[in-house]
Amino acid sequence: MEMQLQENTTIRKRILSMILPITFENILQMTAGLVLMAMIGRIDAIAVGAIGIATVLYRILWGIFKGIATGTSVLVAQSYGANNYKKLKSVTEQAFIITFVISILLQQLLFWFARPLLLIFNPSADLLANGTIYLKIISFSLPFAAVILLVAGVLQGMGNAKTPMFSIAILNIINIVFGYIFIFLREMGLRGAGYAYNIAYISAALFGINILFSNNGVITNVGGRFEFKFNLKEALSILSLGLPTSFETSFWQAASIFITRAILTYGEIAYAAYQLGLQAESISYMPAAGFGIAATTFIGQALGSRDNETGKKYLRQLVKYTIILTIFAGGALTFFPRPIMSLLTKDQEVIRIGAMYLVVMGLTQLPQNISGVLNGALRGAGYARVPMINAGIGLWIIRVPFILIVAYVFKANILWIWIGIGIDMSFRLLFSYLYFKKKNIWERQALID
Repeated sequence: MEMQLQENTTIRKRILSMILPITFENILQMTAGLVLMAMIGRIDAIAVGAIGIATVLYRILWGIFKGIATGTSVLVAQSYGANNYKKLKSVTEQAFIITFVISILLQQLLFWFARPLLLIFNPSADLLANGTIYLKIISFSLPFAAVILLVAGVLQGMGNAKTPMFSIAILNIINIVFGYIFIFLREMGLRGAGYAYNIAYISAALFGINILFSNNGVITNVGGRFEFKFNLKEALSILSLGLPTSFETSFWQAASIFITRAILTYGEIAYAAYQLGLQAESISYMPAAGFGIAATTFIGQALGSRDNETGKKYLRQLVKYTIILTIFAGGALTFFPRPIMSLLTKDQEVIRIGAMYLVVMGLTQLPQNISGVLNGALRGAGYARVPMINAGIGLWIIRVPFILIVAYVFKANILWIWIGIGIDMSFRLLFSYLYFKKKNIWERQALID
């Protein structure tokens, strides 16, 4: 009995060591985003819009590297669990090689085709011109953003979430400081914001590379110096795990274009309520997101070490804590929507519409967050395509068609758009649960075998 209590305590400590840094990292990102947007808002409305449309395209490509980082994290977790440090080093090297090549190619795509790509938003001439300038500038940060994601994936696969948190802290602090200097002191406006963005990403990427590959780096200590030897089999293994997550992330970004256009048919106040509602919803989502990453790490490590019983214990604890956290956070959204919205705006109409959104989201936070944990576990076991299929069906067969019909055909109350989002989130839990029960992940052979 005492040994079991001690084991549960160890599991809880390891889970918290992952969850707390990831949560703090997300809070840093959100806070820095608000500060930077406030500074950019002082330039003019065109600058805000230009950054908005440029960022959508940038993050679609960013999603590709998020996927590669996730695939790498799965293989690193399984290698780390099996104490196979040679494999861990090899996976990391191949991931960096393919990331470098792909990121350079996509950076060139963004730079040379910025203007025609931005035409998808049907922007005004001024918005297009400014968006093109900004997108071309920040395109140079793409390879460094890819490195930051990959460093985080490797370290999180080894159970280290604190160092990626420090990397993001460095990125955001530098971005804010140089943003202020370039935008206001140097009066460089939108260009200054882009240059600050690049400097921040370069600095954080160099910090991450030093952590992994310096003389006393994490990878150097377990496997030796970095070697530029391409291994096609290893690279394909990473891509087979990573690209489904890349597509999943890109699905979200592409769907956001249709959803944004539909919500804008209800007017700018409705769209403002939606944007502020998303910020408020992060009260529940940000902490819960860490549980999905932790599930990928701990299930991957358990399968790598062939210790399925420990993996089951981690999963039970992760689901338990997710439920507890969501009951409180989701409950706050459901029962106190107007007070929460009042913290973000004084506009009563925005508060009214946003409060409806928060009630629906509060009620559906539990299925969304549990689904996130199950999807994380499936990724850790190597079933990377399942979350992608889940997201694809949820977004393109349920959410987007439902919203388009509500907005353009029936022109119904905007509450129905929020309900459509909630239906999608509830469906995802059902899909994840049924697949999880169908596929016994504990019988899955480790991918590194």
